[in-house]
Amino acid sequence: MPDAMAALETAFREEYGRVVASLVRRFGDMDIAEDAANDALVVALERWPTSGMPPNPGGWLTTTATNRAIDRIRREGHRDAKHQAALMMYDGTPREPTGPVEDDRLRLIFTCCHPALSPEARLALTLRLLGGLTVAEIARAFLVPESTMAQRITRAKKKIAAARVPYRVPEAADLPARLDAVLAVLYLVFNEGYLATGDRDPIRAELTGEAIRLTRILHRLLPKEPEVAGLLGLQLLTEARRRARVRNGELVPLGEQDRSDWDRALVAEGRDLVRWCLAINRPGRYQVLAALNAVHTDAARAQDTDWSQVVSLYDLLVRLDPSPIVALNRAVAVAELDGPDLALALVDGLPLTGYHAWHATRADLLRRLGRTAEAALAYEAAIAATANTAERAYLRRRRADLA
Repeated sequence: MPDAMAALETAFREEYGRVVASLVRRFGDMDIAEDAANDALVVALERWPTSGMPPNPGGWLTTTATNRAIDRIRREGHRDAKHQAALMMYDGTPREPTGPVEDDRLRLIFTCCHPALSPEARLALTLRLLGGLTVAEIARAFLVPESTMAQRITRAKKKIAAARVPYRVPEAADLPARLDAVLAVLYLVFNEGYLATGDRDPIRAELTGEAIRLTRILHRLLPKEPEVAGLLGLQLLTEARRRARVRNGELVPLGEQDRSDWDRALVAEGRDLVRWCLAINRPGRYQVLAALNAVHTDAARAQDTDWSQVVSLYDLLVRLDPSPIVALNRAVAVAELDGPDLALALVDGLPLTGYHAWHATRADLLRRLGRTAEAALAYEAAIAATANTAERAYLRRRRADLA
């Protein structure tokens, strides 16, 4: 054994310097070379006494040391990668400021509603990218063909790319200029959930719920903006009726709903918001729409509705928003106050022949006037113009009732 150990020590002395020099030439690092050579010597001391000295001790030591050096280099590389991964999981550097809007989705909506784009383009692009609506659903919301809406969205994207529109996180000073567009997005997303335009579920609670959530955040952010409060009040008063709006797969109109099934907590919260808006006395579109819904919830029965107040509110809304859809809804209220003859004359003069609610309103007014054949044709047109399954079921039943 002493002769064997002496032979080992001689081999180590003879080969150690040569192994280190070889590793330095290969890897260019003295520390790695010395550590690898030392590791190789330790392995040799463990193995050679039992297995015997290899025929080429220097070659064995060089190969073993080279493998140990490669292993160390790999570990060092992996350690850096692991450090990087750890930094990605927890980065102690301060976060980039989010601005006054902390909710990710609401902040993105504000970011996309850039004033450099036209109002229509802002709405369409934001509804597509963030509202989750399809091009067809957005087109129906704007009462335009799907191809037109697709072109509008494409043009908006091209303008962003060509003009290099700076889509940055909005600061507090940016919010007022973008507020109208953001409110419109939240309103349209809620409407799509309230009465879905596709052939999926007739009511999409996930959309109405998300619109309400974001509007609540916006109301906390801008508590003194009456239009924000008005939109939230409108959403709550409308959402309060959701359970009563569909029965056995068929849409139930407001006048036929079981009012005991309305969510009274949401009704109370919505009314409080309407009263606050009235006290501010800066009327806007969403505030008036909320007030209209509050009048309906004030009535214990449909026949107790104060239709004169409803028409007065629509008169105000027409001045704020002189759109044909507002005029159509006003005509429905006029029918209750002044009769279907006057209302039908108002409806027939509106440019809404592609809108299913226009045909449905005409059908109901013609039915009330006893003009059954014309009412049947109007119901057919309304059925063909809507993709909502519950609304289509209701219209088919009304058409069948004509017989």
